[in-house]
Amino acid sequence: MQATVVSNSSVSNNILAIISRSNTEKVMLVQILVGIFLYVNCLMMLTFLNKRVFREDTRYILFAQTLFSDSAFMALSDLVLMGSYYKYPIHMIPCIIMCTILNVLSVCTPLTLVAMCLERYVAICMPLRHADISTSRTRVLGLIIIWGISSIIPLFTLIAYLSVVPSGALLSSAVCGVELLLEKDWQAQARAIIFLLLFLFMIIIIAFTYIRIMTAARAASSENKKLTSKGLRTVVLHGVQLLLCVMQFLNPYVEMIFWKVDVLVFINIKYFNFITFIIAPRCLSPLIYGLRDDKFFLVLRHYALCGLDLFSTACSKWRVRPG
Repeated sequence: MQATVVSNSSVSNNILAIISRSNTEKVMLVQILVGIFLYVNCLMMLTFLNKRVFREDTRYILFAQTLFSDSAFMALSDLVLMGSYYKYPIHMIPCIIMCTILNVLSVCTPLTLVAMCLERYVAICMPLRHADISTSRTRVLGLIIIWGISSIIPLFTLIAYLSVVPSGALLSSAVCGVELLLEKDWQAQARAIIFLLLFLFMIIIIAFTYIRIMTAARAASSENKKLTSKGLRTVVLHGVQLLLCVMQFLNPYVEMIFWKVDVLVFINIKYFNFITFIIAPRCLSPLIYGLRDDKFFLVLRHYALCGLDLFSTACSKWRVRPG
């Protein structure tokens, strides 16, 4: 009997060791992916900042905003993921601040994608008015609107949480996670309804731009068909990216089910959601503008190869001299 107990205990320890090793490998893989993502984004932001022609173009300004918001969101999400994995408690006030910033950044990227689709719509369907519409004043106003709308839901979530949480709870410590701000069921339901309305609003705008650009592509001359077709593909890619970004809004509700039930399943689901709905959609922005955009890609390649003069001639073709 005693030998059987010892044997069962040994098997349990072996299973726990295998599970722990598997989770460690998953966390290490996430760190590698995040590191690559941040390096590519930093390289692209360096390319944007070093070229005046990019800093004066609305589409590249919006692209730079997605790079900034995605990089900050990725870094903070990775910290939260690591804290959940190692069950490291932190003070509630820094946790609340970090979760609120995460909520703002999570809404900022989808709204910026919508703005990028609208910019492509104006450039393709109203080319003669594009210069008058896309001015420095409208850019600043557009960025203010994006960040203002992005702050509405996080501020609602924060105020709702502070209104129901006991004052003493703010002085405690806990394993940080966005689900901590959803103290009551009505908070989660109200937040979900607002996200749904915002998602429908963004989908309608993207569908509108897609239909108008598709109509313009059919009516365009042969020399303009390439531009309109490329714009159409860009809108489609932004639509896919938006769908994946919006899916991350559902993550807290799925993860909350296992928050106090099974920690191991909670970690696995959080890992899957992180890879699928946080890393994956944010890899599309560098793909759309870093590889598909000829002008940006030439300068990016120059910086990625440490300024080799091999591509100076190619870059001069676009009047964007490297260095």
